[in-house]
Amino acid sequence: MSKLWEITKLVRSKNAGPFVLTFDIMFDDPDAYYRTRDSGVINKGLVARLYNTSEEDVMFFNCDNALAIKFSIPRPNFSGDLNDSDVFGGQQFGPLVDIEVPDRL
Repeated sequence: MSKLWEITKLVRSKNAGPFVLTFDIMFDDPDAYYRTRDSGVINKGLVARLYNTSEEDVMFFNCDNALAIKFSIPRPNFSGDLNDSDVFGGQQFGPLVDIEVPDRL
């Protein structure tokens, strides 16, 4: 098993407006991308569990032409709120990097 951070080019999060966080998992190796995509390890259910939201609120996309997995979720607190600890949403990717991806399908 490989950790996601070991097989990706970039894992990031950022604001998609003040009420939504968006995440990009980008690969430079097509084999690693398709293996990750086809394994189904990263899916709406996992995202919902990691970020304490409902599956219905997860917008999830596999972008084959960009070798990327992308998803968006509602922010738990809007950007700039007194309870917001990450105004730009740039530190929210942390729970993703240690996801284990099978080395073979």
